[in-house]
Amino acid sequence: MIELTGHTLTMEEANRIIYKNEKVSLSPASLLKVKQSREAVERIVREKKIVYGINTGFGKFSDVLIDQENVEELQLNLIHSHACGVGEPFPEKVSRAMLLLRANALLKGYSGVRPVVIETLIGLLNKQIHPVIPQQGSLGASGDLAPLSHLALALMGEGEVFYKGEAQPTLPVLSKEDIMPITLQAKEGLALINGTQAMTAMGVINYIEAEQLAYQSEMISAITIEGLRGIIDAFDEDIHIARGYRQQIETAERIRTHLSGSKLTTSQGELRVQDAYSLRCIPQVHGASWQALDYVKEKLEIEMNAATDNPLIFDDGEKVISGGNFHGQPIAIAMDFMKIAIAELANISERRVERLVNPQLNDLPPFLSPEPGLQSGAMIMQYAAASLVSENKTLAHPASVDSIPSSANQEDHVSMGTIGSRHAYQILLNARRVLAVELICSLQAVEYRGIEKMAPATQNFYKEARKTVPSITKDRIFAKDIENLQLWLQDMNWKDYNSIKKITQ
Repeated sequence: MIELTGHTLTMEEANRIIYKNEKVSLSPASLLKVKQSREAVERIVREKKIVYGINTGFGKFSDVLIDQENVEELQLNLIHSHACGVGEPFPEKVSRAMLLLRANALLKGYSGVRPVVIETLIGLLNKQIHPVIPQQGSLGASGDLAPLSHLALALMGEGEVFYKGEAQPTLPVLSKEDIMPITLQAKEGLALINGTQAMTAMGVINYIEAEQLAYQSEMISAITIEGLRGIIDAFDEDIHIARGYRQQIETAERIRTHLSGSKLTTSQGELRVQDAYSLRCIPQVHGASWQALDYVKEKLEIEMNAATDNPLIFDDGEKVISGGNFHGQPIAIAMDFMKIAIAELANISERRVERLVNPQLNDLPPFLSPEPGLQSGAMIMQYAAASLVSENKTLAHPASVDSIPSSANQEDHVSMGTIGSRHAYQILLNARRVLAVELICSLQAVEYRGIEKMAPATQNFYKEARKTVPSITKDRIFAKDIENLQLWLQDMNWKDYNSIKKITQ
């Protein structure tokens, strides 16, 4: 069980909670601070002090005072009016991440909610009850208002939740699991929806799956190197140390490790003096993507433990400040950075696919066809990969450079971070399919070269992949192979380099 404190959640813990359904508990010390913050809110209400979001309207209505007897209705109206997300729901794992991150943020004790609000969030999380949350409708400031309103509906027993594999009305599910719906009190509705948890949750999912895909891309490219009898000298440690980028050095090291013992790689001058960039520059290109992913991870781990609602309560309520921590710009820029990084992994992969199938660029059968001419082989798989990387180039356009004013120009600059995070996920899905195409082609190429000549690591990976996609002995519906292989890549748990070594030994 992982204890939440509001300050210490890591990406590795998030992975265990989101993907492996590890249960969560709440730090008693953090809950004490939550109670103290709540007492401050109740004192403000009793003393009729004017504080934004507690006894005022929201956004452009911040100057409208609300009578004490109406503060609960104010919170209910807030959630109902703001729950206007549209489109397909977020994947269930993203909804699960949103529950986790919202609870962790409120647990910091700056938001003025009752402990029962956080306990209910964790109750849903631990019992795998995940709100149905539409993907579209957030500007990324003042927080992810629309998506988080749909999350708040679940706490109130309204809307729909995913439960045991299907969307169902919330109230019967809560009743079945002995979870009491809550009536939101002063500030609690605002505290639930004023934050960046939709874009950050999507970002956490993006990072976890992108990290895995980046490791896999190195193994897949190593098999391609064998299929094309690539030159191993380009991965010599001295070259990469001479430039100095840690991620480039580490990528080259992993490629060398994957190819250790291979009889299919060549030395410079043996067949050719230099390989094309898509082989020779793998450490430089993949390494640059790793640099971006490292940046993204750093920002996400900060945001996972950040207080992002408004106003925030300090000094036992003596200081209540309206600020802008809900603004998603740090995550918006990180997601745009991630989009470019993952799109580039797909770009260079598609170029390796071309080298595997183009008879003018290799000595393999044209398009890896078992009967060139009569059978097309991998010809149209390259088309599919080219289409996906072109789509990624459009999706990689930065969302964070856009802004549309809202709330009668009170909220006159917004981040569009949730759009960026959603597009990053689509790029990730596309990239995984491109790498699946490369893997299908590289598996076929090494068969022509001789599987027995492969490195031990790549040969083991070859054998595992062949359990999902058989050799191409005749043209077939390759769409099924691409989809099956990308699902296999998605489900494979390559959390870190040590995991990879275990898989490939």
